[in-house]
Amino acid sequence: MNQLTEIVSLSPATGEVVGHYPNTSEETIHDLIARARAASCQWREIGFKGRKAILREWAHYIATHIDELAALVSKETGKPVGDATLEIALAIDHLSWAARNSSRYLSNSHRLPGLLMANMSTHVEYQPLGVVGVIGPWNYPVFTPMGSIAYALAAGNAVLFKPSEYTPGVGHWLGESFNKIAPGANVFFVATGGPQTGIALTKSAVDKIAFTGSTATGKKIAATCAENLTPVLMECGGTDPAIIDRDCNIAEAAEAVLWGAMANAGQTCVGIERVYVHEEIADRFIEAIKERASKIVAGRDYGAATMPKQLQVIDVHIRDAADRGAEFLVGDVNSVQPPYVNPTIMLNVPEDSLAVAEETFGPTLTIKRVASMTEAITLANASSYGLAASVWSKRHGKMIASQLHCGMVSVNSVLAFTATPTMPFGGVKQSGYGRIHGPEGLREFTYTRAVVAKRFSIPLVFTTFDRKPSVERFIKRFINLLNH
Repeated sequence: MNQLTEIVSLSPATGEVVGHYPNTSEETIHDLIARARAASCQWREIGFKGRKAILREWAHYIATHIDELAALVSKETGKPVGDATLEIALAIDHLSWAARNSSRYLSNSHRLPGLLMANMSTHVEYQPLGVVGVIGPWNYPVFTPMGSIAYALAAGNAVLFKPSEYTPGVGHWLGESFNKIAPGANVFFVATGGPQTGIALTKSAVDKIAFTGSTATGKKIAATCAENLTPVLMECGGTDPAIIDRDCNIAEAAEAVLWGAMANAGQTCVGIERVYVHEEIADRFIEAIKERASKIVAGRDYGAATMPKQLQVIDVHIRDAADRGAEFLVGDVNSVQPPYVNPTIMLNVPEDSLAVAEETFGPTLTIKRVASMTEAITLANASSYGLAASVWSKRHGKMIASQLHCGMVSVNSVLAFTATPTMPFGGVKQSGYGRIHGPEGLREFTYTRAVVAKRFSIPLVFTTFDRKPSVERFIKRFINLLNH
């Protein structure tokens, strides 16, 4: 069967057609990569200063057209315009930071050669990889891929971006806006399309793939990339916990945890899905979050589920929890009302139930009483995922955070790391590997090259077949002396 030549973007809230976009073929993918690779040399040669000027101008363009882009994000994702605006604002901040700081973290790094090689000059270079393929998600179609796009471009790479088939219009807009700023640069291309377009990208000759999406899809991409030893950056899902200690500010914790769970209709990889609260304050915390959650309205405070088939996943998780004895604090087994999901909070949900053990990706939350923070930490770490966490304690927050097996922790806050450009973003275990954002995010899109150059000659020469026994004896005595 021939591949369709276009995909149609639909509003998840209304079903209306948002736009028609190309279903990019494998042949076109290869052509775009060839064009990007040819242009990447010039992009690298204009240096940090040249790239900084272009990227900051792009950030300015997006900022001045934020309402236009926010309206498009809202249409394609179903989220409120205000939420879309906040997402774009954070993306602009990351774009600007990467542009300003790439020279600071990617300039040559001089190293000490050591006494044995004292006649050498030594430094490490951070070289751009070449062409980076970015596969973006639908839940935050601007903010999340920008964490790879901006940092890869700032590091001197060309980028081919494949947005989600649910948000092709947003991806197309980003590509068009960049090329208005840098016409003819040919270093940022967008390939809209369905799953086959993504598969073609992972099989192509790109120098790295940066992927954000489900763990199941991530494993398939990693397996495909392994055939060509193409390196991959994996930002996958999570079942992120919130740990509530008895000395926390209950009102602040309840408000923030509720937002962390329900914002963007729960479609946030670092959103909170499970809560472990100390039994001494559990009743007060539960009452506080119930009061706040009862005022949340789907379709007003958050939008529709962007991906229709996710509604079935959420429904299965809720019904599995009910069958396992869950008590509904807010919502019920009929919380899924397409295209929306009503706020749902459940108590006494078994740890091996789908709602706890797997990523629900909806406006749901499970709450469990624990006898101690040791128990809370143990349960939080028992997950096969390890993306992010939130800890609430006036005195023990950092201590608890230090014992969590995850990539990011917010103490007395939620999702704070997303809005901090200097901080690396990424997970461990089934949540993926590699980092975007911060210095680590810039270096993620480079390879290191060690350069050692002789400054002057010395009698001690051991890189020769004419090496004398006296040299070997000297080296042996010298090393023994240094390690005495």
